[in-house]
Amino acid sequence: MSWTNERVELLKKLWGDGLSASQIAGELGGVTRNAVIGKVHRLGLSGRAKSTSSSAKPRRPRTAAPATGAAPKKPTTSHPQSIGATALKADISPAPVVAAKPRVEPIAELVPISQRATILTLTERTCKWPIGDPATDDFYFCGRQSDAGVPYCAHHCKIAYQPVADRRRDRKTMAQAG
Repeated sequence: MSWTNERVELLKKLWGDGLSASQIAGELGGVTRNAVIGKVHRLGLSGRAKSTSSSAKPRRPRTAAPATGAAPKKPTTSHPQSIGATALKADISPAPVVAAKPRVEPIAELVPISQRATILTLTERTCKWPIGDPATDDFYFCGRQSDAGVPYCAHHCKIAYQPVADRRRDRKTMAQAG
């Protein structure tokens, strides 16, 4: 199927009349809904009229009272309510904020100057934990003894490798605080 000038004009007319891409594909025949959508985008067709076809059903509000005559239930969930495409913030009381322990970078005095390492002095058995800003002259690596196959000393391994449960708890605490 090729897009002849007549078919393109019919597509433009039907699109302007407010028909859906599926309806237009049915009218044109031999073309899919996706082909119609692609052609509409390539032609740069934008806004269109609302469909006036008899197959369009008028929307009714979904707030119907129960048949028993009882008052409608109020939603008990704490999910945000939405009207159309706009989400409204739910009125939820804030959870108590639990202060998380800040992760403190080891003070420079904890790593003796004689153990500090530069990129040129790192070996397989030295701690590669970066300390400071790499763009400054006082940047260095921890340089303490590390176990074989582990890039950090025991102290920095405790910081770098946390159990999954601890990470999730800390992430949850930080989310509640922020």
